[in-house]
Formats: sequence, structure tokens, C-alpha cells
Amino acid sequence: MSTRRAARRRAATAGSLIAGALAAGLVAPAQTASATGAGEGSAVRIHDIQGTTRVSPLAGTQVHDVPGVVTAVRSFGSSRGFWFQDPHPDADRATSEAVFVFTGTTTPAVAVGDAVLVSATVTEYYPGGAAAGLQSVTELTKATWTVQSSGNALPAPVRLRPSSVPARYAPDAEGGSIEKLPLRPDRYALDFYESLEGMRVQVDDATVVGPTNEHHELWVTADPRHDRTPRGGTLYTSYRDPNPARVKVASLVPFAQHPFPVANVGDRLTGTTAGPLDYDNYGGYTLQATELGTLADRGLKRETTRRQKSDELAVATYNVENLSPKAPQAKFDRLAAALVTNLASPDVVALEEVQDNNGTTDDGTVDASVTLKKLTDAIAAAGGPAYQWRQIDPVNDQDGGQPGGNIRTAFLFNPARVSFKDIPGGDATTPVTVRREGGKATLSASPGRVAPGDAAWKTSRKPLAGQFSFRGRDVFVVANHFNSKGGDQGLDSRFQPPARPSETQRVQQARLVNTFVKQLLAADKHANVIVAGDLNDYQFSPALAALTDGGVLTDQVNTLPVCERYGYVYQGNSQVLDHILTSRALKRVDYDIVHINAEFADQASDHDPQVLRWKP
Repeated sequence: MSTRRAARRRAATAGSLIAGALAAGLVAPAQTASATGAGEGSAVRIHDIQGTTRVSPLAGTQVHDVPGVVTAVRSFGSSRGFWFQDPHPDADRATSEAVFVFTGTTTPAVAVGDAVLVSATVTEYYPGGAAAGLQSVTELTKATWTVQSSGNALPAPVRLRPSSVPARYAPDAEGGSIEKLPLRPDRYALDFYESLEGMRVQVDDATVVGPTNEHHELWVTADPRHDRTPRGGTLYTSYRDPNPARVKVASLVPFAQHPFPVANVGDRLTGTTAGPLDYDNYGGYTLQATELGTLADRGLKRETTRRQKSDELAVATYNVENLSPKAPQAKFDRLAAALVTNLASPDVVALEEVQDNNGTTDDGTVDASVTLKKLTDAIAAAGGPAYQWRQIDPVNDQDGGQPGGNIRTAFLFNPARVSFKDIPGGDATTPVTVRREGGKATLSASPGRVAPGDAAWKTSRKPLAGQFSFRGRDVFVVANHFNSKGGDQGLDSRFQPPARPSETQRVQQARLVNTFVKQLLAADKHANVIVAGDLNDYQFSPALAALTDGGVLTDQVNTLPVCERYGYVYQGNSQVLDHILTSRALKRVDYDIVHINAEFADQASDHDPQVLRWKP
């Protein structure tokens, strides 16, 4: 019988089955619950609880003496409990055979291999709250149980591999919820994972595509040949293909017994990594490992770009991730070493996420001179140039980021190689304009902020424009840090396709910068313009389409081979957030994304820097 026909048959008989279960006392309605379905036989089983959609047909009801074998125990944190699985599955692939029993802060008195009968209330838990837009996890709460025997064999895990994970990621509900849609595990990856919720799964010789983070988690792929980067990652190339075989790995094994592997992208967990398939608000479907593979270090190296030639201007962008004097000196030293060695001391650097002098202390301080002096001192100590800086202090608490941090963009430049044309008049609220003098474009203020009063920049960083001179030629650089993706629904959202409300603001921001560039080119069609920074969006996004509208700018990311278009790794997807764009006048350019952070467990920032070399 097909999955769809089995789902229809189960739905058709749901009313009579639940009626029988209620009469027998095997299921009891809770005060706020309505029971809509149950399983066949004399007792409710786990697959009856899980059902054929994302929400349990028994949500809100009480079930009694549900049988299964304990497969894993979570004995730490505020979400303790255990998973148990029915060793006698039904024939419907859409129904999971396992479920999590939530015990709160109490460690459950069970052991792996215990055969148990559980009585509890069926609950749907939304990680992060229902408003977060994520899928729910079917759980049993307020549980009591009886251990019937111990030392039982565990059900065999389901292997995750290319042939089992569907290539299509999620059903299309036109932005609506997919919760009530029948699961089609043969067609959609999200349905496939949901049909395994709580069940034992395993990956063999798993390739790491997202490095170990501070929460002792990493990402692997069950399809290591799909959209690979040259350095071992999984490339995110379009909204249609979010690389369905990605799965997060966490550990239920005590770290004293088995330290969590510290892995970089491209490493492997050799052997078997296995455990129940969970779901959380920090990455979706997660293999909670009771067995961890052995780390095989691929020896990933940090890249070093070439030094610019004497007649080349080198312009870089680097998000330094909430840099303030409160950061350890080691962070300043690492950033400095990267700028001097890995980036070969660029002539101009557009920095993002420079915080004020006391970081997140929210006392009205907006000056960032201490932050920038610590960085430039560290660069000099690392053997780099005596960089100078230019920036504009924001209005307190108006530019987003960490509260009190007052993050902003800033320029570093090497006065031995390039000069900055200081033009007074720039401040936090005065918009910079373009003038035409002597047949050339010039700025009304340098540095100056682009349209800082426009609503598009509400609680977001304002672009910083600066006018430089290199070998007698004016170069206009605009440093950017567009609106973050905060508030967008995740790839694994219960709403499909997921909404991206933050995109609206980035498109508006991109249009403003595009207009500013067009004004420069209207004053001088041969103006040398470089737009750089963390745009918080992809090369294929509407925001980048708006920024390049009219062909006034070329996104240099698109000049790279497709497999090299990334500088940020999120949830196992190697992707583009940072960009350098150039006007038509910059013809002889050499562009490089320098991979030193995003693929590594040990990071000075979560972004990789980029550098553009231009020969006038």
C-alpha cells in the first residue's frame, strides 16, 4: 500500500479507533484536548501517537501503557528525559516509531535497553515558542512508567545516505503551514526526517560541513557528493536547494567519557555516528549521538592571499564580529595577524561590527577610538603598516547589533600607499551628497553617511562613504553592513516556503546605495566606485539584484567559479553574505575570498574576509 493510501485509510478509521481506545481507558482526553485518531489493536502504540502528519492526532490526550524500549537518555540541562522506540513498527513509513518523554529538570530513572510501559499526556512542543515558526516536536509529558525488563536489544537505526534522503526539501504550502499535510517521506526531505522523529538513525563516515561550535555541535551531510566546495563544504547556491542531506550532530555521551570532536569543514567522523533524531530551535533536525564516530582530521589550512603589486590598489572587507576593548587581546592579535599575513596588508579595509569603547555597556558612549586604536596597535605589532582610520560615531542605540554596542562600519587605510580626502561635514545624521567639480565627482563630506535618515536604516548600520586617492586617481569606497536576517523563518520552518521579512529592508537599503552610486556615475561616468561589506544576503537574492540594478555595479562574487562562492558557513551551508562590488571603470581586478574563519572551529570572526586588487 502506498504511503498516501495508508494515510487516507488511517484517517478514515480514526474516529472509530479513538472511540474504542477511550472506552477502554487506554486514552483519556485532557481538559483542553480533543482526540482525533488512534491506532489499531488493544493498546495505543507510538506510531498511533506520532500519526501521519507533523502534529499528533492524540495531542492533548492522555495515553496509558504505551510500550517501547529506551534508546537514549538525556540527563543534563532543563530538557531532560528519554527516547523510547517500538521494536514492532507498523507498515506505514510516514509514522515514526519513537517519541521523547520529557521530564524537565529531573533525570529519569531508566536505562538504555529498558522495556517500558509509559503513561503520559501527548504534547506538541514548539522550540523557541510557536511564534518562532519552527516545527513542533511530539513529546510525552507528565509521564509515569513501569520498567518491565532490562538489557533489551535496541531497534536497528535507519541509515541516512544519498539514496534515502529525497532531493526535494519541503512541500510547497504557498507560505502556509505544512503541519496538516500528510507526510510524504519518499518525496520531501523534511517529511522524511519528520517520519523518523525520535527514532534511531545513523550516518557512516560522515563528512563535516559545519565546524564544531561553542555549544558542542557540528553539521554533517549524508550526501557528500552534492554541491561540494573545494575545501569540503556544502555549497548553498539557491533557495530551491538548501542541501537536504545536512543534519546537525550533538552528543548525549558524557564529555568525560568521549570528548566532543573539534572538527573543521571537510573533516570526517569515521565509523558510525548514531542516536535518536531530535529537533530544536538552533538548527532543526539533530542527531543526538549515543555513539560518535572517530574524528579524521583532513588538515584544513587557512588561506593566504597574494600581496598587491606596487601599482595595484588592494581593498578588503572584514566583519570583525562585535569588536570592542572588552574582547580579549588575543582576538585583536588574531585579527591583526590575519590582516597583515593572510590579507597581505590591504591598502584600504572596510570594517564591520566595530563597537564603541565600552562594548555592550549601554551608558551613552558612542566613541570607538579605543577599539580602533587597539586594533591598529595590534596590526603594527604584527609587522603591518601604521594604519589610520576614519569613521562616524552613530546616534546612541540607533544602529542595531548588540544593545549598547553601537556597532558601525569604519575604514582603515595605509597612508604610505593611499591618501584619504578629508572633507568636513560628515556626521551621524547628515546625508552625504555627490558634487561635480572640474568635470569629476566628489563628495560633500568624506567620510559621510549615505541617507542616514531614511527609514530603510532603522535600527541598522548606515553606509559609510569615503573618498580616497591612489596614484593620482580618486576612488570612492562605500562600506556597508545591511540589515540582519533576524526574524526570518528558518529553512526547516513549518511554513513553506519560509518567509524572509528582513529581506524587505535589505532591498530598500540596496536601492539607496544603488541610487548613491548612480549619482556618482552621473557626475562622472568613469568614477571608480567600490561597494564593500557584509550585506547579509546571497548573490542570488533580491537585495543584490536591487544593488546592481542598471548594471552600475558588478558583484565580484559572481566572477569566481561557482564552487568558490562562499565566505560564511551557517547550519552546514557554505554561503555568501559579504560582497565587494565595482563600477565599470574598475576593469583590471583580481578578487579573492580568503578562507580563514568560517570553516574552522577556532575562529577570530564568523566571517571570512575578502580582498580586491585593482590596477588602474
